[in-house]
Amino acid sequence: MKNVALSQVKDDLSKYLRLAELEDVVITRHGRPAGVLIGFRSDDDWFEFKLMSDPRFVRRIQKARASLKAGKGRKLEDVRKG
Repeated sequence: MKNVALSQVKDDLSKYLRLAELEDVVITRHGRPAGVLIGFRSDDDWFEFKLMSDPRFVRRIQKARASLKAGKGRKLEDVRKG
């Protein structure tokens, strides 16, 4: 994770977008964290970010995990058998 002043990001945004593909860039204002620039190497990375940021998807995953913990799931092998 790299910390960069807002003034630097404003002066060369494309540079920091490229850097954000490799690591998160924390943007600071007056020395304090103000935001994070997150880059995506591929469309798949973008899609994954969108999913994990969607509260409906996150709730669905939480519900599925709770169901599995309660013993209300099926093994993958059983699903494949039909």
